[in-house]
Amino acid sequence: MSNAELANLTITELRQYVLEHGNDQEAFYSLIDRLREQKSSQSFPCPNNPENIKVMKQAIKEKLEK
Repeated sequence: MSNAELANLTITELRQYVLEHGNDQEAFYSLIDRLREQKSSQSFPCPNNPENIKVMKQAIKEKLEK
């Protein structure tokens, strides 16, 4: 798949394509780049009280169980 075609895919579509075409390194690197771009726009405050720490621990636990 060309770079232009990869650029037109959503992250979900690109992820699915990479899963189905595991040997397409260009698609893999495109997905990694897109995920890094997406992640850099997100930030989360550091938990600063016992209640926030409890919420954070629960969220991590739920994420790990998926």
